[in-house]
Amino acid sequence: MAIPVRPRLLAALAPTFLGCLLVQVVPAAGTPQKPFNLTWESTNFKTILEWKPKPTDYVYNVEISSGTRDWKIKCFLTSDTECDLTDEIMQDVHRTYQARVLSVPRNNTYLGEPPFTNAPDFLPYQDTKLGQPVIQHFKQVGTELNVTVEDTRTVVRRNGTFLTLRDVFGKDLSYSLFFRRESSTGKKTASTDTNDFSIKVDQARSYCFTVQAVIRSRKDNKRSPESNMECSDEWESIMGETLIIVGAVVFVVIIFIILLSIYLCKRRKGRAGQKRKESPPLRSA
Repeated sequence: MAIPVRPRLLAALAPTFLGCLLVQVVPAAGTPQKPFNLTWESTNFKTILEWKPKPTDYVYNVEISSGTRDWKIKCFLTSDTECDLTDEIMQDVHRTYQARVLSVPRNNTYLGEPPFTNAPDFLPYQDTKLGQPVIQHFKQVGTELNVTVEDTRTVVRRNGTFLTLRDVFGKDLSYSLFFRRESSTGKKTASTDTNDFSIKVDQARSYCFTVQAVIRSRKDNKRSPESNMECSDEWESIMGETLIIVGAVVFVVIIFIILLSIYLCKRRKGRAGQKRKESPPLRSA
């Protein structure tokens, strides 16, 4: 026989049921999500770890290790989805680093191990990207084009001094020069183990060129983006030199004409005075 349930009893028990339901739903809504899409963004050893998703009611801890079992916390209880790890990886760019991102409640209390995701291993010497190089100086004189690439400074330090790309990579770093006549589309290439180029070009022709950094030992991230394009002004240089020469010649000619005029004028005056002295005095009638 079914026991009848009175409507008033149901109405009285409804808040209790709703409360129990909310108790079950709230912890589920506050459960931290496992991070994903962990990627390293590194250029000239400036290194940031990025991931997803953007947290709602929880935060992240980021830890890094250099091949040992000891994990060091770098970004603690952060609501960001990136963490700057440059200070750690620049200690030794030849080491392989591991990193992981842990999802934790805001009060950093979690029963058991919090959900986390490991980032791919990161070897700075091989994995950091090369930034866009900068042409420091260039000059074309006749058939010789000289180009100097700026030795870019990195965030890696040794004895308190920031090292350049050349300091870090040494002979493993080379540069490629791509050049062409200003009115042409065909490119030529030259390479150097230093930061300086000296190449033969056609005289009285302007050239446009870019440079690119290359790490020879790499299979990936081997080349940097090309630098901004620069163009020599050979015609302007020739015209400038010609104008200087012409101007100097004109100046000398003008000075010569002035001096000659003064000399001839004095000579004429001298002759006129001498004639007056040699002329006999007029006799009176």
